Amino acid sequence: MTNSSALIVGAGSGLSASLARQCAAAGMQVGLAARNVDKLKDLVKQTGAQAYACDAADPSAVEKLFSALKTAPDLVVYNPSYRVRGPFLELDAGEVSKTLLVTAYGGFLVAQAALARMVARGSGSLFFTGASASVKGYAESAPFAMGKFALRGLAQSLAREMGPKGIHVAHFVIDGGIRKPGGLDPEAIAATYLQVHGQDRSAWSFELDLRPSTEKF
Repeated sequence: MTNSSALIVGAGSGLSASLARQCAAAGMQVGLAARNVDKLKDLVKQTGAQAYACDAADPSAVEKLFSALKTAPDLVVYNPSYRVRGPFLELDAGEVSKTLLVTAYGGFLVAQAALARMVARGSGSLFFTGASASVKGYAESAPFAMGKFALRGLAQSLAREMGPKGIHVAHFVIDGGIRKPGGLDPEAIAATYLQVHGQDRSAWSFELDLRPSTEKF
């Protein structure tokens, strides 16, 4: 993967940090995008990454992010999500709107900007990070399920449209807690992302669900 590049949108600790380290170790140039880049200082030092301030739900900010990149990334990972919990009849409409904007609409914006560049080149990987809520709507978690279902639908549509154009679109259902006792190891998840990125075009995966051996499903 030397001389290739990765952009992780919604970067922070946990999965995105593990992914940044593994991409850097594989010889990739790494870009990290987050609303607050101050939290990325240690990760930037570890990986030699470039940090970009970006609100993924802001069209102008997303376009500015991609315009700042020297080349079109070979791998783009969309990680941002936001959630509000509570009894449905007590939910705040503004918080629900924010959940949908960050979790789903931001995915659309980043996908559109990334694919405009990948299609011109005829190659690239675009990955979306989902959750248990991508396939199961839990009680008192309607907004998060709405956002994650929408993101999964976006990924499905794009995989069908962009595959013939040489773009690998994949969706990952992270079914369990990360870094909890007996939970998912972010380093193992990141390794799976890179394995999928390296798949031959004759055997691309669209969706993988990842869970610890102790997780019920």
